[in-house]
Amino acid sequence: MKKIILFTGLAALMFNAKAQDNFSNAFKQINTEVQSNSEAYQNLKNATEKIGHRLTGSANGAKAEELAYNLFKSYGFDVKYQPFEVESWDRKTLTVKVGGDKGNLSAVKAVTLAHSPVKANVTGELIDVGNGLEADYQPLKDKVKGKIALIYIGVLPGSPAGTASLHRSEKTSIATKYGAIGVVIINKVENGVLLTGTASVTGKLIPIPAVCIGLEDGMALKAKLKTAPQFAQIEMTNFSGMIKARNVIATLKGTEFPNEKIVVGGHLDSWDLATGAIDNGIGSFSIIDMARTFKKLKLQTKRTVEFVMFMGEEQGLLGSKAYVAQGSKDKTLNQVRFMLNYDMTNDPKGFSTTRKEMEPLFKSWGAEVVKIDTGFKNLFHAGAGLHSDHQPFMLEGVPTGGGAGGKLPNNSGPFYHSDGDGFHLVDAQGMKNTVRYSAMLTYALANTAKIPVNRFSDADLKAFLESQKLKEPLKIAGEWKWGD
Repeated sequence: MKKIILFTGLAALMFNAKAQDNFSNAFKQINTEVQSNSEAYQNLKNATEKIGHRLTGSANGAKAEELAYNLFKSYGFDVKYQPFEVESWDRKTLTVKVGGDKGNLSAVKAVTLAHSPVKANVTGELIDVGNGLEADYQPLKDKVKGKIALIYIGVLPGSPAGTASLHRSEKTSIATKYGAIGVVIINKVENGVLLTGTASVTGKLIPIPAVCIGLEDGMALKAKLKTAPQFAQIEMTNFSGMIKARNVIATLKGTEFPNEKIVVGGHLDSWDLATGAIDNGIGSFSIIDMARTFKKLKLQTKRTVEFVMFMGEEQGLLGSKAYVAQGSKDKTLNQVRFMLNYDMTNDPKGFSTTRKEMEPLFKSWGAEVVKIDTGFKNLFHAGAGLHSDHQPFMLEGVPTGGGAGGKLPNNSGPFYHSDGDGFHLVDAQGMKNTVRYSAMLTYALANTAKIPVNRFSDADLKAFLESQKLKEPLKIAGEWKWGD
């Protein structure tokens, strides 16, 4: 009987979702406009050629902010900068040497991880801590103190089933807690590809140097450590200092509920090893083209839509944290009904969200998309992760979401945060698909008669984060506010 009642209730929700919305005409207009006139691919190409990388705090970062501002402005938007101060970090010099003879070490190719110290020169014995999880340190305990931790960036082949990985910053934090004097992280990509990114859970300087080395060099070290001690020297200099950066916000004012907001955001900044075409050019320039599409079609929305280019994501979600902090201060965060985040999003096959209650609406809208293009599979995913610009919103209980089921183009995944992240990896149709499907979702959220979810209460947020197994990483980062 319970199953019948549950099915009937879900069917009623589906019916109500379909009954309250009829967006097929607008979806068709969006589809035609984007397929025929999208500027996302060309705008990204221009940015990679004329600007290059978009590191927050650099001259290139400022150029990227200006480019986004001018594009929004050219499309007819009310656009503004949201300035904020960040502790900017940039690499300068690095030498990493390894070997079995402490007095005769050989250089190995490496890259510094942010936010390593401004200056460091440490030499010590390497200790293999496997995946770098808390469980890997338990049998070692004091043996790590004074040594340089060798850590695999993901989950090593052969690890116990169900082993969950942590972010490189969380692994570095654990190594520091156990007294390591340095961290050498092994990338998992073949042919010596190096990965950069932050090793700080706070976006501020860490006390020990952290570097990434290639898969082959790292696995060779692991093998040697089984038979004899190995040593490493890490010598580096870096820059760290307070600088100013700017989020860019383009606003489409709502006609009926102007004080209810749908925030559509993604990070404009990138690391400095390459042009950041995949991370996150494909997401940020797709958002800019979503905004262009709304203006070109003169689409009106009942709720206000803010298209936001965040800076500082790579250095610790700094721009989105600044947005949320300002919204908390002036009470405008209470207006945000939904936050859609597009970070390395390409060719989505459905919609995702932190709120499973949205499934009837998302599926009903997706069914309309399928009528336009059967390549859209109307997938639905409910869940949450960390380390992108949705996180500060989610931790305040705001419903978040975005695309689901998409795949990165041209085998670009291995070049995440690497010197290979260039425009040659971008797929034009994949970007068009991101723009049109995501513009449809944005339009629907901004115009649906009623959004059936509100911000989580404090108790419900805690339960949700625990259900998503996010308590441990949030505690490591110092962002678990419940104290248990």
